[in-house]
Amino acid sequence: MTEKLYEQDPFLVKFETKVLSCEKGKKGFDVILDRTAFYPEGGGQPYDTGRLEPAGGERKVKVLEVHSREGGIVHTCNHPLEPGTEVTGVIDWDRRFDLMQQHSGEHIVSGLAHALWGCENVGFHMGAEVVTIDFDRPLTEEQLATLEEAANRHLWQVNLPVNITYPSPQELAHIQYRSKKALTGQVRIVEFPGADCCACCGTHVNHPAQVGLVKLLSMQKFREGVRIELVCGGRALQYLSRAMEQNAQVSHLLSAKVFETGAAAERLLAENAALKSRLMALEDARFAQLAGQYAGPGDVVLFEDGLSPDALRRLCDTVLHTCGGRCACFSGEDVSGYKYAIGRLDGDLRSFVKELNQALRGRGGGKDDFVQGSVQASRSEIKAFFQAAIREGTAP
Repeated sequence: MTEKLYEQDPFLVKFETKVLSCEKGKKGFDVILDRTAFYPEGGGQPYDTGRLEPAGGERKVKVLEVHSREGGIVHTCNHPLEPGTEVTGVIDWDRRFDLMQQHSGEHIVSGLAHALWGCENVGFHMGAEVVTIDFDRPLTEEQLATLEEAANRHLWQVNLPVNITYPSPQELAHIQYRSKKALTGQVRIVEFPGADCCACCGTHVNHPAQVGLVKLLSMQKFREGVRIELVCGGRALQYLSRAMEQNAQVSHLLSAKVFETGAAAERLLAENAALKSRLMALEDARFAQLAGQYAGPGDVVLFEDGLSPDALRRLCDTVLHTCGGRCACFSGEDVSGYKYAIGRLDGDLRSFVKELNQALRGRGGGKDDFVQGSVQASRSEIKAFFQAAIREGTAP
């Protein structure tokens, strides 16, 4: 049985140990040690990484993954180690401390949500960028803000150390603690006094202040409750720094003060909407002019520069109702290709559009009487296709 040093001291970075066994595994070499400070993946917390250094200056071996298997702790390494070898284990401390901050922050948030509103944590995932917590009941935005403030006040104002105990079954029966399932055998209780008491096997900080900062990023409906995204400690600092950099860029581009970028963006959106409305009116006037120009029986093939897919649809629809035949409208350029909209009142364009897409390297579709898509062809190729279709009588 491997001695679990990470349960005794989560701040242990370097330790001496001996290789008990080493076997070839699917992802490398599976090594079992007589004692380890490497945390194996479990309880929502990822595994530690680091290295094992044999005595005598031999090649350092990377610890790639750590998992619990059949009661043992398996270290997946990039090179084999001879059983009986004395090695020094070195934890990747930056990774470990980050995970400790995230896990401890999750405890505090979950415990306070349970105390304030009776929320049960029914799901927890510690991703590479954010942590997610799933609660079994909905929360309002006001409650989310209250939860974030309460979590951070706990970090700043409560200076009680994290308490880890292994109570007897009799003692455990009198402890109010959180757990997702009924537990048997030896139970490890992790308590953040004033915030949380939970059965947990993970690694945590020694004092709440070491979490540094808790930032709740988002909340969305999840099943009967909500899923919250959060970051803690170093991740929170990095997140806020990136957000500040982005806001500084927006501030510069909009010539607005840092705390006035939202109002400046609203003004810009309003101006953009007004310009779009004016552009649409000018386009509609132009389309009406073209519809009058091509009024009468006959098919029409039009090329109009700079149109969006919606504007192209509106042009085709307008001309279609006056030309008396099929209307095919294109917008684009020879280098990048052309978008198209093709319509025919009470017509069936399916076979024709299939031929067009094959001949002009295109893709698209729609209703029987109106289709949209794009082609990777030149204007001359498009014109030649329609001329050939008219001559051969394949045009709808």
